[in-house]
Amino acid sequence: MKRHTRSLFVIAALSALLGGCMVNPATGKRQFSLISEPQEIQIGRENDRAITTQLGLYDDEGLQQYVQQLGSEIAASSERPHLEWTFRVVDDPVVNAFALPGGYIYITRGIMAHMNNEAELASVIGHEIGHVTGRHGVSQMSKQQLFQLGLGVSAVLAPEQFGEYGALAQAGLGLLFLKYGRDDERQADDLGLRYLVTAGYDPRPMTDMFDTLGRVSAAAGGERLPGWMSTHPLPENRQTRIARQIEQLGLDLASAPTNERTYQRRIENMVFGADPRQGYFRGGRFYHPQMRFQAEFPESWRHANQREAVIGVSESQDALVALTLAPEDSAQAALGAFLEQPGVTRKGAAPRTPRRLPSAGAVFDVATQSGAATGVTVFVEFDDQVFRLLGYTTSERWPELRTTLIRFCSEFGRLTDRRALDVKPARLRVVRVGESLTLEAFARRYDASVPVETLALINRLDPGERLRAGGAYKVVTGGELPD
Repeated sequence: MKRHTRSLFVIAALSALLGGCMVNPATGKRQFSLISEPQEIQIGRENDRAITTQLGLYDDEGLQQYVQQLGSEIAASSERPHLEWTFRVVDDPVVNAFALPGGYIYITRGIMAHMNNEAELASVIGHEIGHVTGRHGVSQMSKQQLFQLGLGVSAVLAPEQFGEYGALAQAGLGLLFLKYGRDDERQADDLGLRYLVTAGYDPRPMTDMFDTLGRVSAAAGGERLPGWMSTHPLPENRQTRIARQIEQLGLDLASAPTNERTYQRRIENMVFGADPRQGYFRGGRFYHPQMRFQAEFPESWRHANQREAVIGVSESQDALVALTLAPEDSAQAALGAFLEQPGVTRKGAAPRTPRRLPSAGAVFDVATQSGAATGVTVFVEFDDQVFRLLGYTTSERWPELRTTLIRFCSEFGRLTDRRALDVKPARLRVVRVGESLTLEAFARRYDASVPVETLALINRLDPGERLRAGGAYKVVTGGELPD
């Protein structure tokens, strides 16, 4: 029986492999794909809505149009000019750029703050276009489908071996194959260089971007790699390899543009780092000036402020609190929908709810695959929206953490402190220095609000390197938070 199972899987896999191979016009190589171009475009369109909702678009229409126009011009010379190419600047301070199948490309304001000219931006856009024309995302998804096909066949014919773990394995494969491989990265580099040269830019800033990404990674100290590095593994000698290719092209680069001043005008006054208007922590207290509320999180827990949720995780990672919006129109309706979920059982009323605000809450038990959990949730009506405060832990730890979780769900209220409401984000300025300066002197003269190490990073300066007279450099000012 097991031999027959393996044979069926091999037949199915080979059939999918043979039927899904095609020559990619961008790379000239045969490529495995189970996804048609209309399906690819639909995948990109649907996920674009999720990306823009989750990360948000940077609120600068002029900058959005600039990046869209620049990207469209580069993509027009690619092997897939017929796609409805969409380029967006997302409101994320992380150094990252990424592409979805079908021609949807995203550049974070975080990576734009680390660029010094338009040619660098064009090189990153060209690289991401290369992932789309190379159909790398589609290829990875096709491999995932093929492995899921194998797991499905095995689960049907050999349930005693795969039935219990099939869903878990498929979820893991989804995470595994969504990251690009080193071959895809090399291919995207090669295609990006091709598009950069075709567009008429000086290609040498492409190697400068590799240097910047390496510096950002080193500055992270290995604790948190920039987003680019987590999904774009660096091939060995990437910078050297592209520099060699540029040299072999034998181009006359004396008049090749980088459009430094054009780019500097576009990023002038750009928000730098996390935007406190979208929420910030002071110890365990969370303030959201735009939505005008505050909440109290367990101070010693790890916190994360995301666009769709604010989360706290216990030091032992066995308890979680979260603040999100609920889709219902009232607190009672939201609580009813929550308690109707499969596996959730009401254990009792919430002991405390926020004062002077319409609210509804409950203590609950929930059965999960990992075991029994107990928690508390409170829904609060606030400024025509319903907020959900949720805290839960294992049923074993509930007696110990009960007070902490209930306090989180009850300490929600209106933010009225003008100092907290009036916070401003840090912003980039581009200044032209009249004389040679050290970074320390530059920081003092222009009231920098970030360390000199950050100024060195965004200007791509080496330690001890002086700013040259007449040069244009980026400085970050403002963004101080109240005590």
